[in-house]
Amino acid sequence: MRFVKGHGTENDFVILPDPGGVLDLAPGTVARLCDRRAGIGADGVLRVVRTKAAGDPAAEAMAGEAEWFMDYRNADGGIAEMCGNGVRVFARYLVDAGLAAPGEWDVATRAGLRRVTLGPSGDVSVDMGPPEHLGTGRASLAGRSYTGERVSMGNPHLACPVERPVAELDLTRAPGFDPAVFPDGVNVEFYRAVGERHLEMRVYERGSGETRSCGTGTVAVAAAAAGERGGAEGEWTVDVPGGRVVVTLGGGTSHLRGPAVLVAEGEIRSGWLAAPGAS
Repeated sequence: MRFVKGHGTENDFVILPDPGGVLDLAPGTVARLCDRRAGIGADGVLRVVRTKAAGDPAAEAMAGEAEWFMDYRNADGGIAEMCGNGVRVFARYLVDAGLAAPGEWDVATRAGLRRVTLGPSGDVSVDMGPPEHLGTGRASLAGRSYTGERVSMGNPHLACPVERPVAELDLTRAPGFDPAVFPDGVNVEFYRAVGERHLEMRVYERGSGETRSCGTGTVAVAAAAAGERGGAEGEWTVDVPGGRVVVTLGGGTSHLRGPAVLVAEGEIRSGWLAAPGAS
């Protein structure tokens, strides 16, 4: 099994090229690959498969509109609908591998088509679709309750504003939330305004724990902050522990722009995959 390692603002991924859709990614295999001590280490896995060979009827229905399907799995092996940093890294890999040309085209995801724009190098921009505001929700952390905005970016988010620097928060444990409101789990963001249309954010992602960045999460907090200002459109800068991205709200959609870096490539030994715990 060949792999490439990449990251977007230090939200990192194991990329598995599988054009013909022959890999059988059991949850245990994904978890082992993402293990930071016994595996390669990552926040998730990106399987690169042609849409017509995705093995998912909903995905294959998009084959006429997008050649490639981003099959994203969280670090615990669970299937996820969308990943904003992941789709940028996915697009950068396709161009770097000669599987797509620089320019503008669609990637198929479980959350639908996502249009990416990129050159031969540098930042990648992706049309993330319109944030869906679903009302307020609550999270708890270290004995304290936080009220936030429920935002869907194809996957669920709870964006909670805080008054103190986000670096002071203890995210070593998962925030509490109401499972009746979030039956499939939720990504919980804590954000603070640090300037005009400028936010800082930390996130605890379902299935991965605290990550250095979350692309859909940065859009969710920008949308929540804009809502506090009556739905203000325009550019928002969002700082995460792994770097900085720019979110643009307007025109009935949202765009996320930021770096996508490919770090290394190699081959996973078949003996390691066949060892106990691989399935």
